[in-house]
Amino acid sequence: MLKNEYPNKVFRQYEYLNFLFTKNTDIIGVEARNALFNSPTLMFLLSRGKNATDKWSINNPFEEKQNDTADILIVDNGFYDIIDIKTRNISKIAQAPNIISAYKLAQTCAKMIDNSEFDTFDINYIEIDWMLEDKKLVCKDAHYRKLFNTIPSELYINWAAAMQIQFHVNSLNQDFKGIREEWARAYLKHFVKQAKRRAKDMIEKFVKPFEKYIK
Repeated sequence: MLKNEYPNKVFRQYEYLNFLFTKNTDIIGVEARNALFNSPTLMFLLSRGKNATDKWSINNPFEEKQNDTADILIVDNGFYDIIDIKTRNISKIAQAPNIISAYKLAQTCAKMIDNSEFDTFDINYIEIDWMLEDKKLVCKDAHYRKLFNTIPSELYINWAAAMQIQFHVNSLNQDFKGIREEWARAYLKHFVKQAKRRAKDMIEKFVKPFEKYIK
């Protein structure tokens, strides 16, 4: 529906990469193709690996990958809306899902600051709440939240689950009032604080008990 309403503006992430490279078939090589983004931050978020990018061709296009940042990508006048869709069976109590790598988000924030890219993209989440009724999945509710509207220090990082930020979309606060650069710096402060605590815990649990055996 969105594609019909906004032609050549709505993509899956891999579709956008194929669209971008197909429009520029004369551009060859990883560095040249990545430069098509005109944004180091978006290149980092949306591009594929060096080998895959180098081997891309019209006859060897990209396919969807589970770890793509965007389920839906809306590109309009140089602005990118990155949308991730989460589904939730509300008949069960479950741990909040993996949302995005805390490390990947830290790298993103650092690139935003390094390149002064604060108004080129948004990261948004949609949650579809469903229940099984008469062997059918029935949508009960839907929720929409903007990542950069939440208070960074309240994002939960599950270090045991591949450093993933976890939350239910419907419970994500939207109380941050600062500008985008302030958000990026606040998140990096939160990430570094949590990483230092994790490192300290790792030393206490996995290093100190065994050091006496190797001295």
